[in-house]
Amino acid sequence: MSNKIEKYKRLIKQAGELLLKESTLIAQMATINALLYHKTQNVFWVGFYFRNKNSLIVGPYQGPLACQILPHPNGVCWTSILKKEPIIVPDVSAFPGHIACDSRSKSEIVIPVLDSSGEPFAVIDIDSDKLNRFDNEDLWGINEILRLIKTDYIDSYNTIFIKQ
Repeated sequence: MSNKIEKYKRLIKQAGELLLKESTLIAQMATINALLYHKTQNVFWVGFYFRNKNSLIVGPYQGPLACQILPHPNGVCWTSILKKEPIIVPDVSAFPGHIACDSRSKSEIVIPVLDSSGEPFAVIDIDSDKLNRFDNEDLWGINEILRLIKTDYIDSYNTIFIKQ
């Protein structure tokens, strides 16, 4: 087992303990951001974007200022939402329609956050200033942390903002 997987196992355990204490979706997402931002290497931005009709609106994040709105259907985040699948981008300059919120971004990973019916209501977006920073081990670890978000919080948000 790789060192990265071992580290993610520790982060998953820590996230599980922390999220038990959080009582809202925003608090859980903010906690996940802080954990990943401060405990993983070579990342400079970690955050969530919420789906709101034909826009993605920035949610809790850690790092430099972010794009507040990502218009439909451009960028890695929208591609992840529309395909309902995670995307690892080794070199953002090679991704068609990439939205550069910060010129330091060289690679990123975006994972949709699904509601109880399997529909994406948000994405987590993690950027690095290093090329080829993310791999399937990151995908596994981050996915496991996202699974800790309480579904009833997601469904409440989804009802208010998406299914209006």
